[in-house]
Amino acid sequence: MKSNPMTKTTLAMVTGTLLALSSCGDNPSEQSQATGSEPAVSSVAAPPVETKEPNTAYQPAFPDQTRVAGLKSTTAYEGKVLTDDLEKPWGLTSMPDGRLLITEKAGTMRIASLSGEVSAPITGIPNVNAEGQGGLLGVRLDPDFEQNRMVYWVFSEPLPEGNLTAVAKGRLSDDEKEIEGATVIYRATPAYEGTLHYGGRILFDKDDNLIISTGERSDAVTRPQAQQLNSSLGKVIRITKAGEPVGGNPFEGEAGAKPEIYSYGHRNVQGLAFHPETGDLWENEFGPRGGDELNRIEAGKDYGWPTVTYGIEYGGDKVGEGIQQQEGLEQPVYYWDPSISPSGMTFYSSDSIPEWKNNLFIGGLGGMQIVRLVLEDNKVVGEERLLESEKQRFRDITQGKDGALYAVTDQGRLYRVYKK
Repeated sequence: MKSNPMTKTTLAMVTGTLLALSSCGDNPSEQSQATGSEPAVSSVAAPPVETKEPNTAYQPAFPDQTRVAGLKSTTAYEGKVLTDDLEKPWGLTSMPDGRLLITEKAGTMRIASLSGEVSAPITGIPNVNAEGQGGLLGVRLDPDFEQNRMVYWVFSEPLPEGNLTAVAKGRLSDDEKEIEGATVIYRATPAYEGTLHYGGRILFDKDDNLIISTGERSDAVTRPQAQQLNSSLGKVIRITKAGEPVGGNPFEGEAGAKPEIYSYGHRNVQGLAFHPETGDLWENEFGPRGGDELNRIEAGKDYGWPTVTYGIEYGGDKVGEGIQQQEGLEQPVYYWDPSISPSGMTFYSSDSIPEWKNNLFIGGLGGMQIVRLVLEDNKVVGEERLLESEKQRFRDITQGKDGALYAVTDQGRLYRVYKK
């Protein structure tokens, strides 16, 4: 299948959508709440952003599941480097005063000011296995951080029987120099000797429970566990602050199933975000060669890996039986072929750039850009790629207290993306 240029029909449909959204009325927030659509949008329709040949001839399950029409922001924005003094940063989150708490892959945390000053490494963090894709991964502050100063993070924990994705918590000291009382509260078992596909993102939901992503550890021997409910691999997990399964999880009480599992059939979940208006949970995950996915997560659903995928093995062989659809398995809302290697992601909720309101922003590693997706009724209706000229591997992205986007790259940079 050749990379398809946008047809006149597709362009007309997207232009019509943008015009319709732009004329929603005097109160776009009321319109959005009533219909689930985006507020007024003024972006310009463009050809699809992906022009490279796909890896396969696989056909999408529905229109605009891949290579949707492109968009171009009309608001002038800037991506400013605040610092390049970080060492392989992996996760970041905003602190109450607007500064950023950042994890570094080798096992350190640092605090960065919005002027680009970076603190000394914070001590008291348990050892990580930083080989391969492991290390100190996602991080979040307790919703009551201003009272309890608790920090939660994900890391690859080395154990005698192998490595696994673990979740820990501890108190950031008053002088911000150490984590006090670090405690592991959850381990995604079984452990495995490999060093790939740990997942590693972490969020708090509206009930102050933790949402965690895990990977299926990549290798042929562990890959099938993404489909097995007695394994924590290849899952989205929901636990309490104490690390216990949340009551009411979809497999609670099911014989042989881990009660902390929220969804399954995932490969390597690298992005998690809640939609700011609907509250829906969204995730992205690495495909193999092609087939990177964007999914809307629903409790108890099976997202198909490795039974169905739009990608192929790195060596070129089909994955399993080479099928993309099967009854009872969820389809991705969107997929990329070739891969962009999606990583951390966030929804934009600021009023600073109205055309970005409720859009999804995803860090691209292999693609070396930030991907902007416009969603309408849980479908992708437009895609834009930002900061491609920077040639950086964007590892994580978040919205700051000031309404700007902040992103870290594997090369050690911290960016502020904001309206000029």
